[in-house]
Amino acid sequence: MIGLAMLFAQNPRFEVASVRPGIPGRSGGGLQTGNGRLLVENETLKRCMMGAFSLGPNQIVGGPPWLETDTFHIAAKAEEAVGDAAIMQMLQQLLKDRFKLEAHRESKMIQAYVLGVGKNGPKLEKSAGGGSTTQNSRGRISARATTMDRFAQVLSRQMDFPVLNETGLDGVFDLTIQWTNADTGPSIFTAIQEQLGLRLSSRKAAVDVLVIDHVEKPTEN
Repeated sequence: MIGLAMLFAQNPRFEVASVRPGIPGRSGGGLQTGNGRLLVENETLKRCMMGAFSLGPNQIVGGPPWLETDTFHIAAKAEEAVGDAAIMQMLQQLLKDRFKLEAHRESKMIQAYVLGVGKNGPKLEKSAGGGSTTQNSRGRISARATTMDRFAQVLSRQMDFPVLNETGLDGVFDLTIQWTNADTGPSIFTAIQEQLGLRLSSRKAAVDVLVIDHVEKPTEN
């Protein structure tokens, strides 16, 4: 088990940040990052935690019922333009400060997806570099200057099980993937294969889960 002090080591904070209640009944807009900014539109605290700690939905254990029902709007800006990894560290600190979040990690054997390279090879565009940005919404992921580890983490938030990167692909990539759960379009499994030249397979694996010890609703600001 990783203790709270290690899990919540002092992370950098956003220069400015606002947290407001979301609009009931309205669909969420996901987490959007870029140029040192974070925008969360009408998403649950659980969804924010998934982004902040790079976890899938079944990797968060415990917490009150409102964790998955009440939504929030978060707008935050770092002091300077930083990449996704730094923004997510700042989001961790914001959740600790505003939601009084306390938690610890445990390792459990659970069902997981493994991201690998398809039989015909990857269809990925090497990135020219620069700051990493991610737009992750329902049915679409668009990322710039992202690693395969980071892509697997983002993909985990769209899946029933966590995703582990076993592509063996180094470097950073620009990619966009779109899918639908309806009969009229490609499933996420088909889209990953046809659009990115990758594949998802299922197996049990030792995976980190985040166990919530304490959390509170924030006051509006």
